Amino acid sequence: MLPPEIAVRAPLARAWAAIPAAWHRPLVLLALAWAGNVALFFDDWRAMALQWWDSSTYNHILLIPFILAWLLSLRWREVLRIEPQGWWPGLVLFCGAGFFWLLGDFAGLSLATQLGVVLMAHASVLTLLGPRASVAVLFPLAYMLFLVPAGDELIPALQTITASITMALLDLSGVPAHIEGVFITTPGGYFEVAEACSGVKFLIAMIAYGALVANVCFRSWPRRIAFMALSVAMPIMANGVRAWGTIFIAEHRGIEFAAGFDHIFYGWIFFALVMALVMGTAWRFFDRAIDDRMIDVDAITSNTILTRLTNMAIGPRKGLAAMAGAALLFTGWGTWAARLEAPLPTQIHLPNVPGWQQVDYAPLASWEPLHSGAEHTLLGRFVDARGHVVDVSIALYAAQEDGQEAGGFGQGAVPLNGRWAWESSPPPIAGGHADRIQTAGPVHRLAETFYRSGNLFSGSNTRLKIQNMQDRLLLREHATMTLILSTEDQVSGRPPATEALRAFVTATGPVDAWMDRVASGR
Repeated sequence: MLPPEIAVRAPLARAWAAIPAAWHRPLVLLALAWAGNVALFFDDWRAMALQWWDSSTYNHILLIPFILAWLLSLRWREVLRIEPQGWWPGLVLFCGAGFFWLLGDFAGLSLATQLGVVLMAHASVLTLLGPRASVAVLFPLAYMLFLVPAGDELIPALQTITASITMALLDLSGVPAHIEGVFITTPGGYFEVAEACSGVKFLIAMIAYGALVANVCFRSWPRRIAFMALSVAMPIMANGVRAWGTIFIAEHRGIEFAAGFDHIFYGWIFFALVMALVMGTAWRFFDRAIDDRMIDVDAITSNTILTRLTNMAIGPRKGLAAMAGAALLFTGWGTWAARLEAPLPTQIHLPNVPGWQQVDYAPLASWEPLHSGAEHTLLGRFVDARGHVVDVSIALYAAQEDGQEAGGFGQGAVPLNGRWAWESSPPPIAGGHADRIQTAGPVHRLAETFYRSGNLFSGSNTRLKIQNMQDRLLLREHATMTLILSTEDQVSGRPPATEALRAFVTATGPVDAWMDRVASGR
């Protein structure tokens, strides 16, 4: 009997020997490139893996590495008929992906940095294996993009769509209802289409599943596109039906019964039935035979465009060395910029506002904006003699990076998974970004957000991120400040929220100058 280690090595040795000799060195170099990618950008890969494991929205990604291995196995024998070669334009794409990662790192945008490391893995294949081999494994490479945990950004839009579908179905079913943003009131209760009810989990998983089925089961592009459209539309519509069903049941059996029914039936059974319905609808249109080859190597090798592209050759070792140098440059630049922090005062204060007095903060419903990673935060309340009430939230940051972002997703006036939910975006009063938000009660708030960094004064999160990226690229030290002016609305005995905010801004003078005074500690 062979020792265990020899028993394991023997099949691996035979498998390696079965690979054409021309592939040995490129595969070893590609393995080194990918190992270096993981080592240099370990924080990004670790953050992705933690999201796959910890977030139910992305648990399905745990299956994607196995799906990728299976997709490669379907193509591997055909791919090995292609002779790999180094290709220098792949270095251009690698540097572009690395620069994209750098910009994401500067902006503190984890989605961009994670996408950047996956794109660098793609570019490594192009650089070391060449255009023909890369085209042969094009779909598995494209499917790697699903490793990036993306989709939470869709939650607000999906909440709005779900609420609209729910209202339409309630009207058809004869249930009287009133909607404000994502809050629905019926005779049976007060309901919120919360983040967890947006349907984003099922939509993201269904898109990944739909892309796989579209490639494996269809050859015709119109049929693939139609199936992907069905894979997107069906979970969105189904989630609207789910929300309507929960409210409809609550009308007749009570909210507690509806909540339990939603968790058991809709959480586990309903969407399985929806997936089965999608597959059952598409089954008759599958046009790829079970024994069809996934790629046509003869067409790839005879393609004139690919033939011309192969003339742009580079030695694989030189390609690997160039990628290593570029990756070290980008990570070094990012590390240097990350050390830059603007000097801040040891303490900041809410300045006096003419005609206004600071009082104890006592909201009708607890409200506290989220400012993760800020060095200083303040939350106070001001009133004037006319009965206007304005709450002021201030956050001051020495630098902007992942986990320390003034405009990060879920930061600011409407913290993700908090008690408050977005209702609408009315016109701003003083050049910021206005949000009307609501919580149970219902209690309404009007909040206007402003950002200040260097010479930038804006309510635009996009403009703030561009400013932060410019600062890091040019190694400039600028503090970043968030100001949120807010007041409760539709409160008996108080003036309207817009009137209160307008009066406060008039008293403070130019908002940017007021923010500068706070940031200076004066």
